[in-house]
Amino acid sequence: MAVKVSDHVLQRLREWGVEHVFSYAGDGINGLLAAWGRAEDEPKFIQARHEEMAAFEAVGYAKFSGRVGVCAATSGPGAVHLLNGLYDAKLDHVPVVAIVGQTDRSAMGGSYQQEIDLLSLYKDVASDYCAMVTVPEQLPNVLDRAMRTAYARRTVTAVIIPADVQEMDYSPPTHEFKMVPSSLGLSSPVPVPRPADLSRAAQVLNAGKRIAVLVGQGAAGARAEVVALAERLDAGVAKALLGKDVLPDDLPYVTGSIGLLGTRASYELMRDCDTLLVVGSSFPYSQFLPGFDQARAVQIDIDPHMIGLRYPFEVNLVGDAKETLAALLPQLKRDRKRKAWRRKVEKDTARWWEVMQRRAAVEADPLNPEYVVHALDALLPDDVILTADSGSAANWYARHLRIRGTMRGSLSGTLATMGPGVPYAIGAKFAHPDRPAVALVGDGAMQMNGMAELVTAAKYRQEWKDPRLVVAVLNNHDLNQVTWEMRAMSGAPQFLPSQSLPDVPYADFARLIGLDGVRVERPEDVLGAWHRALGADRPFVIDFRTDPDVPPIPPHATLEQIEAAASAVLQGDSESAGIVRQGVKAKIQDFLPGRGRHHKRG
Repeated sequence: MAVKVSDHVLQRLREWGVEHVFSYAGDGINGLLAAWGRAEDEPKFIQARHEEMAAFEAVGYAKFSGRVGVCAATSGPGAVHLLNGLYDAKLDHVPVVAIVGQTDRSAMGGSYQQEIDLLSLYKDVASDYCAMVTVPEQLPNVLDRAMRTAYARRTVTAVIIPADVQEMDYSPPTHEFKMVPSSLGLSSPVPVPRPADLSRAAQVLNAGKRIAVLVGQGAAGARAEVVALAERLDAGVAKALLGKDVLPDDLPYVTGSIGLLGTRASYELMRDCDTLLVVGSSFPYSQFLPGFDQARAVQIDIDPHMIGLRYPFEVNLVGDAKETLAALLPQLKRDRKRKAWRRKVEKDTARWWEVMQRRAAVEADPLNPEYVVHALDALLPDDVILTADSGSAANWYARHLRIRGTMRGSLSGTLATMGPGVPYAIGAKFAHPDRPAVALVGDGAMQMNGMAELVTAAKYRQEWKDPRLVVAVLNNHDLNQVTWEMRAMSGAPQFLPSQSLPDVPYADFARLIGLDGVRVERPEDVLGAWHRALGADRPFVIDFRTDPDVPPIPPHATLEQIEAAASAVLQGDSESAGIVRQGVKAKIQDFLPGRGRHHKRG
């Protein structure tokens, strides 16, 4: 039997080491589907409920495996559905390749059914490489370049293959004019800045007395080097949200997340430092960095297009984080005068965790979401993979869950789209089927797509060595993050027609499709539910009925600001009394005296 173009596509993916393709069927990729049958499902076709979920699963797979995530979809409608997940990958610098069908070449340009100008549609999201295959000889070059570009530039690429081309006999490029041969493989470059630039950076850092370090996901492979630098310079280390799992939170000088979703300890670290080192992060909110005339600053980033952003850096080092730090470390000097700064950082950090414990102990109706997530912290397996959806759930993920061991965690950091919490976790399970996963999801995101994607978990759970995939739904009947943004940014009361969500029995739905679950409405049942879910023999949904009035207070907010924000909506908000009560109760925990106290949740 002749090898078809579609057969060669799958063969080439196998040669690149691709083991999973996240997809949903459609006639625009019928040729590929037939080839999958001939290839005995290698690479494995993972059937999502929706193309957007397939893209999110590819992103989750790529984030947690370090390998390219591959997704596939039919022409027109399927290609459109992929876009949100692909933009999530593009903005978070995650390598994803999309393989997309198209109508037959003979129909293109004829306003045919499901025909969309895919080259134009994908021009932005796959701006680094997007190509349409119109003759067999274009392969394997097009697919190879898509894979190499995705890896090398940590971005989205797209390959468009018309349906009739998929069915053609494959013929390789020949040794002739206007043929483009190709080859497999990609080495991993490890660029290091010039010695003179490293010396300039060392001079800036050595002169500092109160040094702050900010790490992002670009520092993920440099944990040991970041620790060595922080200990040599007595620095405090804050983490951008995508870099949450770069360093463990049991290091006393790690202040946690930074920004609106961050910790007060990170806010104070940046407020009081005189020197800043940013490693592998493009954290965009410069108002949470030191004042522009306050600190001398150095940045390390592997991408020259992302260097020098966000802050007036004195030295910009383009290089691999691990290798650059290793080259920089021998030039860095200890200074006893920094010890007082380190003690302050550690004191501020310890104080913050006390405040988090106290906030978790604040009573709410019926459950305090901070308590729900705080209670999980001590129970997390050291090899767990954490995902969080956008919304108020991301606040509690950022502030209450401490990374330790080999834990991994991520969310939609830059696009901040709703919906990836559950599909990220599913993608993670295919990347690491022997590790447990926990997804923190709001009820808005769960209704948007999480419930349907539980069907995907039910379909594939038998293939995971560790069957645990816990989906925790923070069910507060409110699109809570937007509600609080309306209150804080616009001074507007909650607009119920847009914000109010219906109650859905999420745990009951899970049980209907062969999973397990429980609804929790009492504080005394929270720990038991977490224990049951983390010990389950299948994916498990916990429906936590949480209080929408518990505010996601920014780390720099004062008690007076919280009271003012609440008062601004007293005349129109459906939950005005609860806003004042919960906001003041939460913020006042910052001002309580005492260290090391333990407060039980009543």
